[in-house]
Amino acid sequence: MAESHGEAKGTTAHTEAEGGKHAFPPFEKDTFASQLVSLAVAFVALYLIVSRIALPRVGSVLDARQNAIDGDLAQAQKLKDESDAALKAYESELAAARSRAQAIGAETREKLNAASEAERKTLEQRLAAKLAEAEKTIAATRKTAMSNVRGIAADAAAAIVQRLTGIAPDKKSVDAAVKASLKG
Repeated sequence: MAESHGEAKGTTAHTEAEGGKHAFPPFEKDTFASQLVSLAVAFVALYLIVSRIALPRVGSVLDARQNAIDGDLAQAQKLKDESDAALKAYESELAAARSRAQAIGAETREKLNAASEAERKTLEQRLAAKLAEAEKTIAATRKTAMSNVRGIAADAAAAIVQRLTGIAPDKKSVDAAVKASLKG
């Protein structure tokens, strides 16, 4: 390419060569074959650089990423399985503890019911003994009172007769009258 240095007018630069108009270099027929060869050499060089250097690096990065993802997924699955196993163990222990608590509660309830029943029976026996004792005492008191009633009635009848008549009655006639009165 030739440049014009000599007759520049003003500050504008020449973009045309001296001698006329030329076509755009990639479209010139004279340089087309050499451009194709340059393109092929550049393509082969670029292909070799990409296939030998860049793609293995990208592939190794992708493989490393995939291995990391697979490892993380495997670890997550392992932890999930462990947490599921721990949850099942916890639930079984909780169920066992609940059943033990219910058994202890039932056993305690049975013991308390048995103790309460025994105490109730003991109390009933003591009350029955006291009631029998009280009935004996009442019967004895009644018998004593009834035996005294005859004497009190005889004394009262003798006192009434003496008061009314002014004469003291004899004891046999008063006893006979009280006996007849008590019989009916």
